[in-house]
Amino acid sequence: MLQSSQKLLAATAGLGSLALLVGAFGFQFIGGLQPCQLCLWQRWPHAAAVVILLAVLVTGWRGLLWLGALAALATAAIGVFHVGVEQQWWQGLATCSVNTLSGVGVADLLDPTKDVAQPVRCDAIAWEMWGVSMAGWNVILSTVFALMWLSAARRTA
Repeated sequence: MLQSSQKLLAATAGLGSLALLVGAFGFQFIGGLQPCQLCLWQRWPHAAAVVILLAVLVTGWRGLLWLGALAALATAAIGVFHVGVEQQWWQGLATCSVNTLSGVGVADLLDPTKDVAQPVRCDAIAWEMWGVSMAGWNVILSTVFALMWLSAARRTA
């Protein structure tokens, strides 16, 4: 069984991922800030971390703590790539760093009743706080969450 300190660390990290997800959806649906492809990819490991937290709390299996760390590290890694694209340190994905209408059919473009939104660019910083973009904050916070998961996993009974 897990110690209470392990559960607390896992809960803090997992709930942190949940908070970042809620924040991302808030920016999208309340603030109107549409996510790019890399932003969407960063959400999936956070969702996995929340599911892993629930499984940890139900089963108490210590091995899941390592999976939580992996999920946090995965979203941090995607975030590092995204920050590099934003800062033009390297080239981004062809599907999100250029003005492409990938996935939109000709019929949609020619139909005046359809509203075809412009694609969201991964190489443009849409929002930042204290000079750090949302992708950058994801890297920072997800790294902290990964360290929490790892600390929980390494603790012994």
